[in-house]
Amino acid sequence: MWKIQLFELNYDMREVEAVAEVLRSGWITMGEKTKDFEKSFGEFLLEDPIYCTATSSGTAALHMAMMACGVGPGDEVIIPALTFVADINVVKICGATPVLADCTSYEDWNISPKDIRRKINDRTKAVIVVHYAGWPCDMDEILNVLEKVNLERKKRNLPRVLLIEDAAHAPGAKYNGRHCGTIGDIGCFSFFTNKNLSIGEGGMFVTKDKKIDQEARYIRSHGMTSLTLDRHKGRVISYDVVRAGLNYRLDEIRAAIGLVQLEKLSYGNLLRQKLTSEYYRLLYNIKDILIPFRKVSNRLSSYHIFPLLLDSNIDRDKIVQYLKDEGIQASIHYPTFHHFSAYNDMNLNETPIATYISKHQITLPLYPTMKLSNVKTVCNTLIMALR
Repeated sequence: MWKIQLFELNYDMREVEAVAEVLRSGWITMGEKTKDFEKSFGEFLLEDPIYCTATSSGTAALHMAMMACGVGPGDEVIIPALTFVADINVVKICGATPVLADCTSYEDWNISPKDIRRKINDRTKAVIVVHYAGWPCDMDEILNVLEKVNLERKKRNLPRVLLIEDAAHAPGAKYNGRHCGTIGDIGCFSFFTNKNLSIGEGGMFVTKDKKIDQEARYIRSHGMTSLTLDRHKGRVISYDVVRAGLNYRLDEIRAAIGLVQLEKLSYGNLLRQKLTSEYYRLLYNIKDILIPFRKVSNRLSSYHIFPLLLDSNIDRDKIVQYLKDEGIQASIHYPTFHHFSAYNDMNLNETPIATYISKHQITLPLYPTMKLSNVKTVCNTLIMALR
């Protein structure tokens, strides 16, 4: 159907052989491959100490973060207004109240540190930030806001506001030389099909706090003190259950694919950067579009997606349809929460910048195996559509 897809897998025989090796082993439940994946991902993040817990999805990691932070009824969690629905879902499913923070500007679509400060109150339990499109948030300003808030809270014997990084778009992205997902209290990564590190379904819960890591590991596997593999290996006979938990485990097949994809990640991100530079070159002076994140500094992107902002006089649906008719897939990242049936009667607070972006944003194809000639075709087609 598509001449140029929004995303294509960067797979070869290495992933095939990795899966075959697991199948030949006779053990496909979470085991040694998962441990190797966690260890290798931690080494990739270049932090010591760092604790990585592989999960069944990025959403599972976010839900575990909510539970590990003790988020529940009566609490508020600040989240970006421009993000995937998973961030608001995990807050709501814990019985807490989501509070939306606006984007920084039309040039920087990440969460606004100033708006975080405006929205924090005594009920705030945590702040979720999202490194949109792979571009790191202004973490220095966000940390500065939370440091001041938590200093005030300490004087009043109130618990700290915890910082959770949704790094689903940002494996390999860095802020001032530090990997996204390692700067806050907890980092949550997604390895969904269209992500930079793609295993179909999967994620990673990351923290530098050993107690939080232990809590996450209990939550991931029914609150049990030992795993099926431990009993299979004869290391233990039985187990205790120390808290209520879930089944958010990753299996060996996806962990094995993850190890191969991790080896490809840095070079894949470099290829994404080159393709993005070509988009910049070809669309630099085109009327009726704005390319975000061109003016940010101290940030290394993972170039997860290539988003544009169309002028208000442009009919986005017609542009997407024109591209579709020419065999080019485009998308939207993301619709506003206010338009979803589950949230349109919640009286969510207004965020004008994010709302405008949601109405006028478009995402063009970007993936490591894409050719520069494909970028040229997409740009030429977009320019024709705008005309």
